[in-house]
Formats: sequence, structure tokens, C-alpha cells
Amino acid sequence: MRMQDRFIGLDLGGTSVKAGLVSAGVVLGEASERIKTGGSTEEIIGQIFRVLDRLEPSTASGIGVGAPSVIDVANGVVFDTQNIPSWRDVDVPLGARLTERYRVPVYVNNDANCFVLGEKYFGKAVSFSNVVGVTIGTGLGSGLIINDRLYSGTNCGAGEFGMCPFRDRVIEYYASGQFFANIYGVSGEALAERAARGDNEAAAIFAEFGRNLGEAVKTILYAVDPDLIVFGGSVARSYRWFEAGMRETLATFVYPRSLARLRIEVSELPNAAILGAASLCLEFGERV
Repeated sequence: MRMQDRFIGLDLGGTSVKAGLVSAGVVLGEASERIKTGGSTEEIIGQIFRVLDRLEPSTASGIGVGAPSVIDVANGVVFDTQNIPSWRDVDVPLGARLTERYRVPVYVNNDANCFVLGEKYFGKAVSFSNVVGVTIGTGLGSGLIINDRLYSGTNCGAGEFGMCPFRDRVIEYYASGQFFANIYGVSGEALAERAARGDNEAAAIFAEFGRNLGEAVKTILYAVDPDLIVFGGSVARSYRWFEAGMRETLATFVYPRSLARLRIEVSELPNAAILGAASLCLEFGERV
């Protein structure tokens, strides 16, 4: 497959399904639909079909899907999808269903993996070989590029640093949007508005968050030793408020030369979820 071919990237979230027709890193058209609350497995698959049908799927060379779960990548099966209730305890053969309907190659992967892949093809990671993309939102997800290729692991669970033990819970509890809600009873968005107005308490909370996130980054450095870490997700937009706290923790990393060579960036990629999903076609499709 070639960069100038047309692909569809589909982002399956807990509240909506969004898709775009993509060519050469440009989103040519978009469609979306809110997921039906309490919808059955078949109803949600029907919603996915409706969204894709609005994007001229007959013109696409492939479809890439990012899903918030672990995936049987070889067979395109989605399982343990926690934020879609009807998909929690069933294995959903999403790849097979889409292939049957649209008669094109379909690639299904974890949404954090799609994020880092989109950065590799179209964003901050183009010039780097070993990259960790970290999505900071309601959770903390990660995707890995190792030696210029996406590494998903056996069950599409590689890079789940947010699930590593930390204090009395896991890293995600203290280094994602959960921290603001669970510890201080406020949203990250509201806190950012306060910080922008010069609120000292908000600034202190972000600094504490940054110190926690720094521990997650240290874990990534010990495990992967990347060239680049790219932050994405809603909380990453507040990077200026938590960067100093994060770097305070990073100063305790025991390999200062490695730290000096590390780049940390915040994604600026528009339509990152759609482009990332579409990138699966470039990563795994037959190269011509």
C-alpha cells in the first residue's frame, strides 16, 4: 500500500465512533455517530457500518480500526472492552465483520498503538526509530515503536505502563485524569482554566500530577529507553502546567546521559485518532 492510496481510519470510543477517509496524511471526509447507550453488540456494529457507509468505502484500499481494548491482532477480534458495556464479556470479531461487508483488508489494534503509529507516519515521531506514545486522558495508555515498527505484544497489551503498581494502586490512578477527580474532586479541564487565571492551588495540583507522571516516564525509560516520548490526550494539553513537576522527578533518573538525549514532545497532530487508525493500513498492508 502507498501513502497516496485512500484508507479509512476508524476510532471506536466509549461514547462515539468516528471515522475519516484519509490519503497522504490528509483527512478528506469524516463521519461520526454517538454510541447507543446500552446498545447490543449487533446494534453497535450496525452503527459502525452506518458511519463507514458515509465515507465511500468502495474507494478505500483498507480500513484501520483503533479500539480501547486488547485485541487479537492476527484475527481482528476485540475483547475485554471495558467502556462499551455490551462488549465487556464477549469476543467481537470486528475485523471479520468489516472484511465481509467491505471486501478490503481490515486491521484492528489498540487505540494507544494507533496514536503512536499516527505520530510515526504523520507527526512528531517521523524521524525517530524508538518511540513511546503516551495518551493521558481518563486513563494512561501507551504504544511502542521499536526499531521503526509498531510493537503490540502477543495480546496487544505491550506498553501498559499505567497498570504498573504505584503506591497503593497503579500508575494510572495518579498519572491520568483520574488523579484530579479522585484526589481533588475536580476535572483536569476545570483545573487548567484555574491555572491559566493564576490560581496557585491549581498550579500546585498540576505540579503534584507532574511529579507522579514523572514516575511513569522513569518506568518507560527503564523498560524501553526510547529516543522520543510523545504525549497525547486531553490532559496533555495542560503540559505547560505540569512539565516542571515532571522534570523534577526525572532529575532522579539514575542514567543522566540517557535522559539528556531523550526528547519529550506533545502531539500537534490534527485528527490524531483517525490518522492513527488509518496508519495501520500503511504499517501492516502489503507494500508496493
